[in-house]
Amino acid sequence: MTATALVSSRRFDALDRWLIGLSLACGAIYLVSRGLPAVAGVAVIKGMSIAPLAFVAYRTLRDRDGLILAISLLFSTLGDLFLAVNEERLFVFGLGSFLIAHLLYTLLFVRNWPKPLNATAGRKVLAGLLIIFSAAMLAWLWPSLGDLKLPVAVYLCAITWMSAAAALAGFRAVWVMAGAMLFMLSDSMIAVDKFKSPIEYGHYLIWASYFVGQLFIALGFIREKNRI
Repeated sequence: MTATALVSSRRFDALDRWLIGLSLACGAIYLVSRGLPAVAGVAVIKGMSIAPLAFVAYRTLRDRDGLILAISLLFSTLGDLFLAVNEERLFVFGLGSFLIAHLLYTLLFVRNWPKPLNATAGRKVLAGLLIIFSAAMLAWLWPSLGDLKLPVAVYLCAITWMSAAAALAGFRAVWVMAGAMLFMLSDSMIAVDKFKSPIEYGHYLIWASYFVGQLFIALGFIREKNRI
């Protein structure tokens, strides 16, 4: 399955495809803008990278899962706006917005676990490795976190559980699981860049992994539900 298959569902009508196109265009424009001087309106471009996916999720699914997915994406958009407006001053607000998004994603994935839960051994190992990675990351970052020790620890637990929940959900395609891990990778790079040392080309890598991760989660989940 190629990436273009994500948008080939028969459930996507013309408006859905336009919204997905808007998301892709804004995501690409914001990526390019990372290497340019800050300009007015860049926060709007950043917000419009994820927000259209929320409307696609709700319009396409029209059920409780669609509502949860849409609200998760809207809280992610809110976090993006906080960080785009003033990352230093509004960092905690952005962190809180993404924390809520991760908790909602976790609820969404757990709701769709097979009953009884029968994840493969490989997926269980992957979930365990994600937990080990997060524990090691927190231990490494801990001396540098200062007053943000508790918020960062809570946030890291939330995104780890979200990624593990996606791994254990047993979705037939890998899109949702891959998206969750890309999201986790993006946040890990943010933490390293902010609390340890700057990452070369970090702005590009962080945004690319985050945006693609969100795209994979949103459209991948919609395709899973459509398949069912």
